[in-house]
Amino acid sequence: MAKKKVAVAMGGYSSEIEISIQSGSIVCDALNKDIFEVYPVHILKEGWYFIAEDGMKSEIDKGNFSFKINDTTITPDVVFNTVHGTPGEDGYLASYFELLGIRHTSAGFYAAALSFNKRDCLSVLKGFGIHCATSFYVNKGDDIDTTAIINKVGLPCFVKPNRAGSSFGISKVTKEVALEPALAKAFGEDREVIIESALTGTEVSVGVFKTKDELIAFNPTEIVSENSFFDYEAKYEGKSEEITPARISEEDTLKVQTEAIKIYGYLNMKGISRSDFILQDGIPYFIEINSTPGLSAESIVPKQVRDANMTLTQFFEMLVEEALA
Repeated sequence: MAKKKVAVAMGGYSSEIEISIQSGSIVCDALNKDIFEVYPVHILKEGWYFIAEDGMKSEIDKGNFSFKINDTTITPDVVFNTVHGTPGEDGYLASYFELLGIRHTSAGFYAAALSFNKRDCLSVLKGFGIHCATSFYVNKGDDIDTTAIINKVGLPCFVKPNRAGSSFGISKVTKEVALEPALAKAFGEDREVIIESALTGTEVSVGVFKTKDELIAFNPTEIVSENSFFDYEAKYEGKSEEITPARISEEDTLKVQTEAIKIYGYLNMKGISRSDFILQDGIPYFIEINSTPGLSAESIVPKQVRDANMTLTQFFEMLVEEALA
């Protein structure tokens, strides 16, 4: 039987480009070469390229997502999407692949766009009864009433870009005077900003994936940040302790897994997603969902895969087979 051609898309147009390339490289290394032909594809602002092991670059034909190796034209059967941020996590790539009829491992275009927009995602999930922090929304150019914001969300609070991942542009605000600088930082990433009340409790993150019509939640990972919250340094530069499985009761573990599975279903996710929660007084409060979570060596999902006694090779094969099914 002919091997399926898997293009591993990585890079992107956001601040998360380096993390995405790390994720994509892990996937390329781990995929079983006895079953798949694996092609690293860099999706960059300056161009889209297949990058061979020897560094040879071949430009992607965006008309059908094909590329040439010597005189042979390669058209992938399936794309393993590891592009964090735009255009891989916000629906743009998904809509492109769907128009071309190319299978891919992550959420469909609408689900990706919805989950990437924190404000819209929270609005939908609150309608399903999911517990979330109190929030306040502002757009670039709005008149900012810091007193009204603090009256609604309280202190401390978190200021976040609405449509950005990997903790870029996020600040924890403990005094009203720090709110405007925090907003300026967030507006550097996005023209829409969300301000949320700070929850107190155990932060946990749980991956959910679909295989053969079954939704499976991994054991949650507990996040203990050396910094005041799980920011970029904590997430990617070793300034946090990530404990899998989380040091929470079986009852709380089940609550978080159940909530993560519900959210995956409500948002119509595909492939692997990762949902973040704060467990406050025994209630999981939803923070956000990642539709293309990090798969680099430092990322949470690979740790959860190992905790489940699976190899990354086995897990990634399941995701590809599910996309092809």
